[in-house]
Amino acid sequence: MELDMERIPKHIAIIMDGNGRWAKKRFLPRLAGHKAGSETLREIIETCGELGVQHLTVYAFSTENWGRPDEEITGLFNLLRGYLNTEIETMDREGIRINAIGDLTGLPEDLRKQIAAAMEKTKIHSKLQLNIALNYGGRDELLKAVQQIASEVRDGTMALSSVTEETIDAHLFTKGIPDPELLIRTSGELRLSNFLLWQLAYSEFYFTDVFWPDFKRNELINAIKEYQNRKRRFGKL
Repeated sequence: MELDMERIPKHIAIIMDGNGRWAKKRFLPRLAGHKAGSETLREIIETCGELGVQHLTVYAFSTENWGRPDEEITGLFNLLRGYLNTEIETMDREGIRINAIGDLTGLPEDLRKQIAAAMEKTKIHSKLQLNIALNYGGRDELLKAVQQIASEVRDGTMALSSVTEETIDAHLFTKGIPDPELLIRTSGELRLSNFLLWQLAYSEFYFTDVFWPDFKRNELINAIKEYQNRKRRFGKL
């Protein structure tokens, strides 16, 4: 099956899983797997840009990841700092907009400033928006949205009867971003792990046993081909 360039999903979301197991198979420390995973991300971003994908959302650090060893958390944040330092000029040159979603207040202050600077530098671009989910949890996102809506109803700035699905959309971290048409999860796990619970209601899911560091260009193309081979009915016949 040839790739249909007229039916490329506008928004792809990815749960980048399997870095640790990839490293373990090679008798390497877990952080070596995360570093290899960051190199894969570079290739996937480039491929999405070439194919005309408009939004790529990646699950980089979840609210549950705080339960990992301090050494691994510090290493992950250092990798992100290094990634932003080395890739920002390329992304800026290639027309890629960087956006972060999640509760960023929980991140180290210097990292928050670095993310804000990257978002400011690339905000004019529209070729591809890279949404990096950091300190993100789908339930936390929905909780915060409900609390904000309830506060507005209580204060009289919004009528309860006017609350719609669009109201909830407008109070999520992903405000203004279309829902993903395709979710990819690597490493063989078959669950959402608290990722984009509201936004994935009608997305197509693609699961693969390939660990994230090995998920290269051809793997992405295979996932898109599988997506194109499905009929999206949205509950209709």
